[in-house]
Amino acid sequence: MKYTTLPNTDIKVSKICLGTMTWGNQNTEAEGHEQMDFALEQGVNFFDVAELYPVPANAETYGDTERIIGTWFKKTGNRDKVVLASKIAGGGDYTAHIRNGGINKENIFDAIDKSLQRLQTDYIDLYQLHWPNRGVNVFGVRDYPYKTAEQEAEDYLGILEGLQELIKAGKIRQVGLSNETPWGTMKYLQASNEYNLPRPVTVQNSYSLIHRGYEVGMSEVSMRENIGLLAYSPLAQGVLSGKYLDGNLPDGARGTLFPRFIARYKNENSENAVRKYLEIAKKHDLTLSELSLAFVNQLPFVTSNIIGATRMDQLKENINSIHVDLSDEIIKEINAVHAEIPNPAP
Repeated sequence: MKYTTLPNTDIKVSKICLGTMTWGNQNTEAEGHEQMDFALEQGVNFFDVAELYPVPANAETYGDTERIIGTWFKKTGNRDKVVLASKIAGGGDYTAHIRNGGINKENIFDAIDKSLQRLQTDYIDLYQLHWPNRGVNVFGVRDYPYKTAEQEAEDYLGILEGLQELIKAGKIRQVGLSNETPWGTMKYLQASNEYNLPRPVTVQNSYSLIHRGYEVGMSEVSMRENIGLLAYSPLAQGVLSGKYLDGNLPDGARGTLFPRFIARYKNENSENAVRKYLEIAKKHDLTLSELSLAFVNQLPFVTSNIIGATRMDQLKENINSIHVDLSDEIIKEINAVHAEIPNPAP
């Protein structure tokens, strides 16, 4: 395994982060435990979860993924071996079964105590704001929904003050953002600097070979402000494994069970790009998943690459990507496809 640190901290994390959002829905508790056992054995010490999980989110399964991690901590005693990241859910109809009001100081206090109880731990290493209260272009929205600019933005100061109280209480160690824009990220950083409040150390945004929008604006923020990307959906919900090409819908696959989650990644331009990346992978004796993940692993603004799997063979392949070094020739070929078909999936 390869390691780095969360920016501006001494917290050592693996460059591969174990994503967990299928546990409690597509995966059983036993399967979640098996994945954590294997990942830790391979040197993966960074796990990412959210109070919202598993996904698709609903009232019946709310918090089940955190509970699965909690029972594993209790069974194994491995809490001190893991850097644990979780998130408070944002607002909107999608989370009405959790609470109202979106992300604010009061809701943060409520969320953290419930997460700690489910996780059977006293603290979370990295606590993230899952998505902004305001409208932004994420989750398949390509362009900025400019009419939402009329809405009031987050109370950045109040949120950071609440997070500071949780740090002082020992309930969290560091804070991070998720699904954020350059403007939102800079607002948090500016408020942190001006008022001596907790400084976000990471941003968890989507990034993959067919969705490189992070490079427009956010990558500069990452590198100049030293706030690292935790890349999620690096395989575009499995589309960049190639398994959905030619209309295939494998039994039990996420895109087969929940088509709306891969819809944003499936269009003519995306499929054309995936085919071209598959040709590059075959040319260099790699799987498409290995090529896709290895590209993300080597980016200078990436702190960790969040991989997820429903089967153990997928998990092994994804973790193994850390040992794949892409040559300058391969990078040049990838970028040639990107120049021809830039960011086909929002």
